[in-house]
Amino acid sequence: MEYNLNDRNVRLMKGRLRLRQITRLSKDGTHQTAILTSRFKLPALQVAFRMFERWRQENFFKYMDEEFLIDALVEYAAEPADPDRMVPNPARRKFDKQIMTAKAALAELQEAYGAAALENSEARRPTMRGFKIAYGKEGRVIREIQKRISALRAKKRTVPARVTVSQAYPGEVVKLANERKLLTNHIKMVAYQAESDLLALVRPEYARADQEGRTLIQNALTTTAELRVEGGELHVILEPLSSPHRSRAIEALCEALSKTATCFPGTDLRMHYAIRQTEKSTKNG
Repeated sequence: MEYNLNDRNVRLMKGRLRLRQITRLSKDGTHQTAILTSRFKLPALQVAFRMFERWRQENFFKYMDEEFLIDALVEYAAEPADPDRMVPNPARRKFDKQIMTAKAALAELQEAYGAAALENSEARRPTMRGFKIAYGKEGRVIREIQKRISALRAKKRTVPARVTVSQAYPGEVVKLANERKLLTNHIKMVAYQAESDLLALVRPEYARADQEGRTLIQNALTTTAELRVEGGELHVILEPLSSPHRSRAIEALCEALSKTATCFPGTDLRMHYAIRQTEKSTKNG
């Protein structure tokens, strides 16, 4: 993983609080993401990696909860929610959506306006004033959208960022029971991290790892395999995947995992992974 980072110390609360700010510049150089931390000894690369991995995990579980109700798969019991617990105010979301829509429209108009200015013929309109007159309608629309965005932001500031559960969701509010949910959350986090580690190993061997890497790992984990004990080793021989380039990527992953010399739990058998070589794959090789 590569990051373009800036690492510096900052002081908050009139200098009483000393923290470390690590800023990442996006690959296209158009966006910066700042991280504040009190970990001064941890390398900047580790801080950035851990933070962005955590965001990926949070986004993943948010998606799974919204689309598949993943928590309800392991627990059906419910208990009353704390009515005084503070939560993000859902009333602010409508302003966020309206602002996002307006900003997208504004960006499109500004791009067209700028392109027209760049292509403007000085023989017809030698001054910027002449150009603005010719494109007066477009300019008015841009200014109207800018005013609408400012008005939406002003209204949003009048809405509290956080409210109590009872204010956000009037009526009786329940939540899934905590005990089993906490346990399964830990299991899901460990499984997600294991999948992420396998993805990191396969990335150099698979060109579309960022787009299809996790699906590739999931296919490999669910494919059929032969188990065979030979010479103090447990051989796990996977069937080839749907295409040769996917099989080659998983074959490289198998080699990397075999080099760890991990023993099967409860035994002294070292795990050895491989892809079954078929006649077709042998000829291609």
